[in-house]
Amino acid sequence: MGLVVFAVMAFYVLISIVVVKGAIAYARDKRKSTKCWGWGAALVMYLIPFWDWMPTVAMHQYYCATEAGFWVYKTPEQWKKENPGVVLTEDKSTGGARIGNDENYTKTMSMNQRFVWKVEKSRPIAGLTLFRWKNEIEDKASGQAAVRRIGFSTGEGRDAYKFWLNSSECETGNETRVALIRFSESIVSANIGDAK
Repeated sequence: MGLVVFAVMAFYVLISIVVVKGAIAYARDKRKSTKCWGWGAALVMYLIPFWDWMPTVAMHQYYCATEAGFWVYKTPEQWKKENPGVVLTEDKSTGGARIGNDENYTKTMSMNQRFVWKVEKSRPIAGLTLFRWKNEIEDKASGQAAVRRIGFSTGEGRDAYKFWLNSSECETGNETRVALIRFSESIVSANIGDAK
């Protein structure tokens, strides 16, 4: 697959060189500015594959700086204090309900009889391959989030032809993902431990 990608890129560079040289020759024949026509053709050939690269990177950095993060609204200890005597047992069923398409969806997975894990994927700006990810662990009874994590990624995945747009997450993505997983484990395991 890598060889195919490099072959396509090399072919595109070759076509770009031919187009730029053709634009310069045309400008020379018509007694126009060869610099303007040459650079104009080069810019057009650059923008065909890369038009969305700079806006996507800029908006990714903006959203990571302004919206991404991890928030704890209720610790497992607080929840247990407010719900004395409730013993939670892990929901070992797999899967969950998913509504939407590949670009915009909500997926809900049951963790135990009182908590669900919700994942929402959305596209904040049409036309850019920028995605907003919201993870919440929510109390089924109250409908309130105990914890929330928001992150942003770019690109369509490793098999996409615009591989240069792929970024896994915001700079703090791994840190907040670990915090979310630890929180989810504490909600399940702490209460299972109480049941023993």
